[in-house]
Amino acid sequence: MSITTRFAPSPTGYLHVGGARTALYSWLYAKSKGGKFVLRIEDTDIERSTQEAIDAILEGMAWLGLDHDDGPYYQTQRFDRYKALIKTLLDEGKAYKCFMPSDELDAIREKQMENGEKPRYPGTWRDRTDHPTDQPYAIRFKNPLSGTVVINDHIRGKIEINNAELDDLIIQRSDGTPTYNFCVVVDDWDMGITHVVRGEDHINNTPRQINILKALGAPVPEYAHVSMILGDDGKKLSKRHGAVSVMQYRDDGYLPQALLNYLVRLGWSHGDQEIFSVDEMIELFDLDAIGQSASAFNTDKLVWLNQHYIKSLPASEVAEHAKWHFEQQQIDISNGPSLEAVIEIQADRVKTLKELAEISRYFYQEYDEFDANAAKKHLRPVAKDALLLVQNKLSALNEWNPESIQNAINQTAEELDVGMGKVGMPLRVAVTGSGNSPSLDVTLNLLNKPQVEQRIDKALKYIANRENS
Repeated sequence: MSITTRFAPSPTGYLHVGGARTALYSWLYAKSKGGKFVLRIEDTDIERSTQEAIDAILEGMAWLGLDHDDGPYYQTQRFDRYKALIKTLLDEGKAYKCFMPSDELDAIREKQMENGEKPRYPGTWRDRTDHPTDQPYAIRFKNPLSGTVVINDHIRGKIEINNAELDDLIIQRSDGTPTYNFCVVVDDWDMGITHVVRGEDHINNTPRQINILKALGAPVPEYAHVSMILGDDGKKLSKRHGAVSVMQYRDDGYLPQALLNYLVRLGWSHGDQEIFSVDEMIELFDLDAIGQSASAFNTDKLVWLNQHYIKSLPASEVAEHAKWHFEQQQIDISNGPSLEAVIEIQADRVKTLKELAEISRYFYQEYDEFDANAAKKHLRPVAKDALLLVQNKLSALNEWNPESIQNAINQTAEELDVGMGKVGMPLRVAVTGSGNSPSLDVTLNLLNKPQVEQRIDKALKYIANRENS
């Protein structure tokens, strides 16, 4: 059997973390079986669906690298197909027109709840033929009155629901628009979906959808209902826990590789392994290995993974994602060292790409002023001789490389008979504007000689002003 899975978000908001994990599991299963992955936008909720949300979903999927083989399909473009099949069900007596006003149904349900009963449509118009000609009507599916629906769920095992617990679902509203549960069924059939991976909140929909599939004579896909993601406090993940939008993680400086690795482990495992490349995920992933328990989101673990990937991925790969952050902070990387070279010496020093851009600004721009604490501590009158001598030695270098730069610094310390810190720290503050940087030999090597000379002049001027104040 050729495997086809799908991710079918509703465009009523951003792509959230739970949706991204569902998309990842669905994508991985298709890839692991050599199958197809379909992207479908379920935009039947016309009032709440927006183009902005559609764009956000597509952007999030693209950033994560979850490419689709078919689609994106849009349900609003398939209404003719849904209506044709609804008419077929009507003609075959598998659906019927319901003329019950909504206020009447509300009153019935209220009474049922007062009596401790499950609120449901009582089937009033199921077999009636005395249809009024001047009243609006919805179309309901004739759910079987007896028997059971059995779901052999890949995650939850056997789920059995008695048909007597299910009422007759509306499949077309009184305004003529088809409903979500019917559109999903038709789409899964038409698109050849063999495996449906989705959140556990859809479990109640599944038996209804299976009954409609059977009424249409369509094959029934296999199902895997994934548990929800909880926040650190054990409550359902939401905005109060921080970023829940996938693109917010991009904005905060996370690599998509880190987020994918983190999400795949929120419910699925392979032994004790924590680090998975995408290729390893594809090779090892199995729907039946997803756990039933809800998973708690741990931001510290995600940060740890992000640090790992910043340090371990090729600098060129990190640079592709880091460029965006430099642009956001208005840092022009066209004038200065290659971004890959900067990443290679800064990767061990940061947790996020946003932080990487923040601490690397001095490679591409002149700093406006020194860090106050660093300047107060290291740009004192006593540092003037060291800065002047090291400036002369650096200016005299015929070759500008880490080894020659380090020799100039060493010679300065030896001639002045001072510790390396007495030369290195004032030089670091002079060149970078702060007291933190990678080792000076590699830092200065990525700057050019005139830049270094100019910045030392700036520090000497600062010291002179300090002496005279």
